[in-house]
Amino acid sequence: MTTVGIIAEYNPLHNGHVHHFNEAKKISGADSVIVVMSGPFTQRGEPAAVSKRARTEMALHMGADLVIELPVAYALQPAEWFAFGAVSLLEATGVVDSLCFGSEAGTLGELLPLAGFLAEESSELQSEIRRLMALGTSFPAAYSTAAAAVWEGSLPGEEKPFDAEELLRQPNNSLGLHYLIALRRLGSVIRPLTVPRTGAGFHDPLQAGSSIASATAIRRLLNEGGSPAEFMPEYSVSILEREHAAGRGPLNLEDFRIQLRHVLTTHTAAELRSLQDMNEGLENRLLRVMPQLEQFSVSALLQVLKSRRYTHTRLQRLLLHALLNHSKEEMTPSRLAQGPGYIRVLGFSESGRKLLKNMKRSASLPVVLSPAHFSHPMLECDLQASAAYAGAFANPLRTDLYSDFLLPPVRV
Repeated sequence: MTTVGIIAEYNPLHNGHVHHFNEAKKISGADSVIVVMSGPFTQRGEPAAVSKRARTEMALHMGADLVIELPVAYALQPAEWFAFGAVSLLEATGVVDSLCFGSEAGTLGELLPLAGFLAEESSELQSEIRRLMALGTSFPAAYSTAAAAVWEGSLPGEEKPFDAEELLRQPNNSLGLHYLIALRRLGSVIRPLTVPRTGAGFHDPLQAGSSIASATAIRRLLNEGGSPAEFMPEYSVSILEREHAAGRGPLNLEDFRIQLRHVLTTHTAAELRSLQDMNEGLENRLLRVMPQLEQFSVSALLQVLKSRRYTHTRLQRLLLHALLNHSKEEMTPSRLAQGPGYIRVLGFSESGRKLLKNMKRSASLPVVLSPAHFSHPMLECDLQASAAYAGAFANPLRTDLYSDFLLPPVRV
């Protein structure tokens, strides 16, 4: 039995995800699929539209055999650590043969040599990133510019084989590059594969006549009360409708405004300073602008905080770290570099039972089906995140707030 790994958020699962899933199985020739999926909160610093259980159910209906959770300690991180945490989990299963991701490039020809070069993290690269950030450039922009400059400076002659900066500025290429870097740093034998991203780009609006839209556009449509049925498989739409009818979504950051306002008005500057990503005096800026808001909303706060240096995404992640009380001490680079300490199973299909049985024998980390029987600091953060997420439901039940303890893995 061969297995391909997919790293995803399925927020929510749409036709583009189905295309990638089918292509991943096709080009890998794999018999089974393991999905590493973000839990309640996503890499862009947003709550998932619906719960991790609902999204796990979508993935299993699509054909995934096993879904495991990316700890929130990695899910709410920039691309480097998001990728490292997810790839570490796939490596730790001991059953994954290949990793398939979508990219704008569509091939590994340009990504592989660039990943090999950047995996070394030369002092020249670090110095150039620091220089650009000192000028007020955001980290993502500084990284892509510095990486391209250092890479091209290392090439013989004047001709460059491709535009590295343009490649890195495309979101799926950038994330895919970090998957490749993580594989190299882990010394993994997992074979990387990529398929061209199809249809709408990340920020593209909905297009008439197209059955594929970005998850961003679909979430916007959901927030406006529209139907995404044209862009999603029937099972995903059905699950969304069920969750909406039960008052369990779709959620967005504004659903957490009361909790966030409480955190930001009851913490001192010193307490805020201890939180993950609260750097360069941001805590003072936060405390200064809060009284200036006529009516508090997350969007209004983000608008006054946003600058060339602080991207929307970084600020959203910062607010969620504050909401979840994530300290810098918990998420130091040295701690994140150790990788996740467990493999948390969110769900599996009937065909995935055998895969799960094999994984329990081969995994280099404990396989956790119920947190009631396992303890780990990162898992405690996951449990807290699930409870905080459910707290934003219209009428959260005990089984919503404590679903990690009270409900078994999803079965389809």
